[in-house]
Amino acid sequence: MKNGKEGVVREIMMGSAVTLKPEDTLDLANNIISLGRIRHIPVVEDGRLVGLLSERDLMEAAATTIFGLKQKTKSALLKSVLIKDVMKKKVVTVKPDTPIKDAVHLMKEKTISYVPVMSKRALVGLVTTTDILRYVERL
Repeated sequence: MKNGKEGVVREIMMGSAVTLKPEDTLDLANNIISLGRIRHIPVVEDGRLVGLLSERDLMEAAATTIFGLKQKTKSALLKSVLIKDVMKKKVVTVKPDTPIKDAVHLMKEKTISYVPVMSKRALVGLVTTTDILRYVERL
């Protein structure tokens, strides 16, 4: 809390989140997650948030699809699986003016480690447990 005011999500969210489209494939998601050190990717279609893909979702899909296969075969399979077939479609969101405390409560209640930030039906950012920990550390 700064000046006795409760912080809001806008203050800690990561803006300009990397996004995927439902028709993208898991190999693209894998590359983004690996190279960008990103754990959560919003899925957007025509400017609307339609789902979320986490590193865990990717690993679960990959493990069940390609366990025990050679690398060349794994790559081919990842290219054949679409994001829309793996992403979470029921997405919990918050607004930029949501109090951080409320976002924390929601994340705890839903057992999630990230929440997209929406303003007028548009994705404007993403808040993760890491963002919240950084905020608490500054208090």
